[in-house]
Amino acid sequence: MTTAPETSLLVFAVSLLVGGFGIHVGSKLALKSREFSYSVVTALFGALAWGLVEILFSRIGIGGALSSVVAFLVWTWVIRSRYEVGWIRASVLALGAWLGAVFALVVLAVVGVGDLDALGVPGA
Repeated sequence: MTTAPETSLLVFAVSLLVGGFGIHVGSKLALKSREFSYSVVTALFGALAWGLVEILFSRIGIGGALSSVVAFLVWTWVIRSRYEVGWIRASVLALGAWLGAVFALVVLAVVGVGDLDALGVPGA
């Protein structure tokens, strides 16, 4: 029997791997390639950046679409910085990351593993 902290840790780990998979797929589409571990670290940095923007905006009373747009730009900047590409390639990588994460989440749902997110990939 697992405890709540163990379950939370497992969900975090799987969500981070799904997010890393999404970014890895995006990097394969937009670039030649990087290692999967590099994508997972990028997903972690992206999730932290997204979360910080959301917290900051909620603290000053600005939420909704504006905070999501700013958070997406910051997340894309993280990708741009980690992969040393321009804004267009970073945006293509972000789109590929989102598609890859959604695909992975659908496959996991089909095999009975639901209620997961793609940590580090917004909206997935």
